[in-house]
Order: sequence, then structure tokens, then C-alpha cells
Amino acid sequence: MSDHYYSQTPGVKHDRQVHEAKLRGFALRFVTDAGVFSKSGVDYGSRVLLDALVLEPSARVLDVGCGYGPIGLTAAKLAPEGHVTMIDINERAVELSKENAKLNGITNVTVVQSDIYESVKDNRYDVILTNPPIRAGKQVVHRIFEEGYNLLNPGGKMWVVIQKKQGAPSAEAKLEALFGDVEEVTKEKGYRIFLATKSMA
Repeated sequence: MSDHYYSQTPGVKHDRQVHEAKLRGFALRFVTDAGVFSKSGVDYGSRVLLDALVLEPSARVLDVGCGYGPIGLTAAKLAPEGHVTMIDINERAVELSKENAKLNGITNVTVVQSDIYESVKDNRYDVILTNPPIRAGKQVVHRIFEEGYNLLNPGGKMWVVIQKKQGAPSAEAKLEALFGDVEEVTKEKGYRIFLATKSMA
């Protein structure tokens, strides 16, 4: 696979920057770098997802494809009594997320390098969040949905942001087939937020 943010070990030269962002009312700072997703600042899709997100204060959350951490770290602020596990295949992204957790004084997180769910497959979660790596291909995105379903507790929820032109209709169909209960929570500038809920049975 070509060298981009879905690579395990990005080969591009470092280009570290610090960006500030206000997410859900929290002023956060993020160190970014070349070779990770959206290095020039928090991308619009992640912002749309975070604006829609509803979390219980004690939720156990998994952020899949965490990048340098904007979704997972904001989720940790929204669930102060809970815990957020953040995973990414990209070693550089994992190190940045750890650094950004420290930078923002966020302690209720664990950051792990993982090829999809490989490193966390024995755990169970209340909520899975993903801005999936579209460039990795539909097969990878659908694996995130399929395998994530099995890691959710009964009644658990998966929040997904995806652009209409990048496969939202097929993503929605896949989620419907897996979960049955899928709601389009938000549609904004071509981005769609899907909330899939696992049955209690």
C-alpha cells in the first residue's frame, strides 16, 4: 500500500505543528505531523461527528483510527467517569495521541497501536466512534463495522462519519445489515453521521 496515513510506519519527513481547536466547548491543543490524517488541523468530518455525539459520563468508548486524537480526546472530556481506548495502525499517530493526551491533561485514555481491532479484540465497549480511513478501501471500512459490532455490549452504539461521495450509501446499507437499527443523526456539507445501535438481546 502506498505511503499515506493508513501506513503502519509513515516514511515521510516529520513536519510537526501545533494546532488549537475548540471542540464541544473544550479548548484543546494538538501536535500534528506529516504522515497522519488531517495534519493541518481538525477535519470537518470529525467536527460534525463530535457536535452530534451523545455519551454517558461513564461510557467505555473505543475510537477506531484515532489519528492524533481529536475525536478520542474530546470523547474522554465528555465521559469524565468513563474510559476511552484509542487505536490506530499508524505508529506516528499513536505517539501523537499519547503526547496530545498529556498536553491536554487527559488521563482517562489508553492509546494502542492496532491493525483494526487486533490489539483490543478481547475487550467490550459501550460506544465505538470512527471517522473511517476511506483511502484504505471499502473492505477495510466494512471490516471496522463488522468486527466492531462484535465488540459492542448489548445496546452499544457505533457512531460513524462518512462523506456521501465517499461511500455513505454503501456504508449505511452495511450498517443496516449488521445492526438493523441505524439512524442518520446529521447531514452537513456532504458529511453524514450514522448512529447504529446493537439490540439488547
